[in-house]
Amino acid sequence: MKTLVSLLIMALAISACSPKDERTHVTVQRIFGECRANVPRDQAPLRNPDGECEILTGLIDQFERENPDIDLTVNIVAWPGYDQLSAQYAAGNPPDVVSIHMSSMPDYQSRGLIVPLTAELAQVGVTAKAFTPAARQGVTIKNELYGLPFDNWTPLWHINTGLFAKAGLMRDGEPILPRTPEDLLAQARQFKAATGKPYFVQSMINERAAYTRNLYTYLMNQKAAFFEDPKHIRLNTPEARRIVALFKQIYDESLTTKDQDYSSATQGFMNGQGGVYLVGTWMIGAYEAEANTPGQPLYKSYTVKPYPMLFGPEQAAYVDGHAWVVSNRERTPTQNEAVRRFLKFLYDHNYDWSRTGHLPTVQAVAQSPQYLSLPHRRDIVALSEIGRTLPSEVQRQFAIQDIIGDELFSAIAGHKPIEQALTDAETRTNDLLFHLL
Repeated sequence: MKTLVSLLIMALAISACSPKDERTHVTVQRIFGECRANVPRDQAPLRNPDGECEILTGLIDQFERENPDIDLTVNIVAWPGYDQLSAQYAAGNPPDVVSIHMSSMPDYQSRGLIVPLTAELAQVGVTAKAFTPAARQGVTIKNELYGLPFDNWTPLWHINTGLFAKAGLMRDGEPILPRTPEDLLAQARQFKAATGKPYFVQSMINERAAYTRNLYTYLMNQKAAFFEDPKHIRLNTPEARRIVALFKQIYDESLTTKDQDYSSATQGFMNGQGGVYLVGTWMIGAYEAEANTPGQPLYKSYTVKPYPMLFGPEQAAYVDGHAWVVSNRERTPTQNEAVRRFLKFLYDHNYDWSRTGHLPTVQAVAQSPQYLSLPHRRDIVALSEIGRTLPSEVQRQFAIQDIIGDELFSAIAGHKPIEQALTDAETRTNDLLFHLL
């Protein structure tokens, strides 16, 4: 017993004499998965070097090496992370820096849960003018930057050029894209007759967001102002009815896959089950790897393009994006300085993140030869200029996306008349916005 007491006294004495950890503690919360097995510390990724998780894991490791005076606690949460973030705010202990979608920022800004960053970023030499138009719009609320934009993403036309060639839809090595709804239907029928496969691969089961994003892009294409103000949407309009009627016709003629969820559609396109997969920027790297692997169905048979503007008159596209926001909580001056250094580091490494396929947010990166030399980037970089988010004060955009997508599926699959579905989507959305706190 005496020996044990002596050991405890000695341990306490050593602890009292040991130097205290003088590092500045900051908590960072992120999505994009957990992949430490692929990214050993201080090494290049063992696989998938252009994956979202792998790139971000490597970047955070690099920041910690270069900033030994900052102790980052990194929380990795399941996509999209908002349930955990809400619980942390409710408990009064939110993380300092959080990755969220630009479309979710109004929900947090309107409740005072995140802080404006215009002045904070200016202290490390970053101003709004440094960002692309799409990125700047996505993080600006009431003339203030409320986040560091990390990327923009948008749905694209991922194209199997081998099947397009079989259908006679290639010219000079480029796919022939439709210019009108009538062109699209004619090409889709020609494609199916020649290949026996549907023109479109779509994720139509448990993936309501895709319907909504298609609608947004083609409403913007027609210069339709469908949000009259942040709490009122108009959807039962001639512009919207034209869009839904086109996709219903495609569905009725079986010119698209019908019964696939996201995973099966993503794999289905990879396996050559259709001509065009409507999915986002994040798949460019994976499909480009398939296109460079002999023996794979996409080998030397892949390209990607922005959505063709079928309705006119404006080349436009709905975009969202990921941003880093800073929670409204008490921090010391050294913690605030550490947060600024972390944000500046991410800004400086915007090119590295753009390797995922997402659009860069820093104008200098978007215009750089290094970025433009990446596969297919010259074909999509214009979206960083012409891409548009929803109005910056529209709240509950994820919930609205699900409501509209649910009603659009009902119309496209024939469960409801188009006008009824659009009226119901409009009513349900406006009711949600009316009852916001």
